[in-house]
Amino acid sequence: MALFYATCAPGLEFISAEEIERKGMGKIVEKRGGKGRVFFESDFERIPLMHCSLRTIERVVYLMAKQKVNTLDEIYEVVRKLDLGMMKPDWSFAIRPTRTGEHDFTSIDIARVSGQAVIDNYMAEKGVRLKVNLDEPDVIIRCDLIGDELTVGIDMTGDDGLHKRRYRIYQHPAPLNPAIAASLVYLSGWSPDFSLLDPFCGSGTILFEAGMMARNTPICKYRKDFAFRKFFDSLPEIKERDVKLKLYGIEKFRKHLEGARKIADYVGIHPLFIQGTAERIHDHITEVDYIVTNPPYGMRIGRKNVIEKIYSGFLKSASLVLRRRMVVITSETEIFERYAVEHFSSLRRYDVRYGNLMTGVYVVEQGNT
Repeated sequence: MALFYATCAPGLEFISAEEIERKGMGKIVEKRGGKGRVFFESDFERIPLMHCSLRTIERVVYLMAKQKVNTLDEIYEVVRKLDLGMMKPDWSFAIRPTRTGEHDFTSIDIARVSGQAVIDNYMAEKGVRLKVNLDEPDVIIRCDLIGDELTVGIDMTGDDGLHKRRYRIYQHPAPLNPAIAASLVYLSGWSPDFSLLDPFCGSGTILFEAGMMARNTPICKYRKDFAFRKFFDSLPEIKERDVKLKLYGIEKFRKHLEGARKIADYVGIHPLFIQGTAERIHDHITEVDYIVTNPPYGMRIGRKNVIEKIYSGFLKSASLVLRRRMVVITSETEIFERYAVEHFSSLRRYDVRYGNLMTGVYVVEQGNT
């Protein structure tokens, strides 16, 4: 068994850990709550399948070392002792460093000493000086220092994370990360036996992720450029399911609806898209089992009074049609909670970092569910 770590949105580690184990991709060793990392054991040969089937993670790294360090010399020694036998002499490499905490050196220093350690290591073992290519390397080596813990591993995903799905042929100006969208759908407990609505659907990311989850559509159907393909010749064959879906999307702007319909034609998943507003869900839909959505934030709208009106109207309308459960991600936590408690009896919150923004992910239920 090999050791890996997957990255995800900080705060949603428990969702990614559940997906890894539920899909048989590995055994969880550690969840770094709020840090966006899940460590797990698995077979090396499962790497292609991980990338094609795990929808809530952003990256898979084959872990080669995890050790306490305090100095650049200690970092050098850790990397100098790595087993680099899987790398071919004509391959190039790049160090991708990150650093969190107080140190007497920078991320650039970590990259410099780690890169030299890789070169010295391979020269000693193979008699060949590995080439460095910072732009298009054959192998990416991640060197992450968090406090005094150094993790070093080979990035099996590549510079573009797994959230770069490649099926979104229309680009919404404020798109939701598909890995987060999938996490929200998992958190809701939705299954294709039930209806699902996104009343702020934009270009439809939440609905398309739900549809692909239900149909077992592999991520590698629309994307082939994974770093692991240096180690594996082919992609796994995954059989899709033919299931009927009850997916609904409401969007205010026609431009985004037209873009969503283009994506629907491309992926073969066709939600019912309705032009309208989330404040008037009940004008278009009498009842729906699940709602999963990403409403606008004040930073995108500009005026708090506009956000207040949108959220109050949306939550009131949602309470009229929702039968089971709703999941919402927003940075407008104070406004959301104020209006949610007026209309719903059960409210759970998870703090989630979305890029540089702190958000709340809410699970909201009617009193009789």
